[in-house]
Amino acid sequence: MSEFPLIRSYRPSDWAAVWSIIRPVFRAGETYAIPTDIAEADAHRLWIEAPAAAYVAQDDGGRVLATYYIKANHPGPGSHVCNCGYIVDRSARGQGLASALCGHSQTVAVELGFRAMQYNLVVATNQGALRVWRRHGFEIVGTLPGAFQHPELGDVDAHLLYKSLMSGTGS
Repeated sequence: MSEFPLIRSYRPSDWAAVWSIIRPVFRAGETYAIPTDIAEADAHRLWIEAPAAAYVAQDDGGRVLATYYIKANHPGPGSHVCNCGYIVDRSARGQGLASALCGHSQTVAVELGFRAMQYNLVVATNQGALRVWRRHGFEIVGTLPGAFQHPELGDVDAHLLYKSLMSGTGS
């Protein structure tokens, strides 16, 4: 993998590769508030059809390594807070890709006119991700107790991370 993988907007022809990454994550229960038995059509709607922007990161050979989306937190006129969802293929974890996606998504969110970014993080299963978001200026602003039912851990707490995109500081 090159130091900075190609990150480009999603095309419909990418869906098979994107689904091959996100399907095992859904099945493992690693996502926040999404059932592990999610149907492909529902995943496509959530990940591809609903967002304001969707991106994939690829290695030099064109293999999709990760994907993320940006969508309005509360869709409608005047919405200024975006939600982001990131998934990195297991084979590409620990190589700095999540950090690259985090920086890229913040730039895109500002370009789309969002003034703040919110990310729901299941802390019990994403300690590495928590470190990435903190490095990018996210602050924990709330706790959602028992918000996630992990298949092995049971109820786990999810922390809400927030960043103001205009000032670059957490709130």
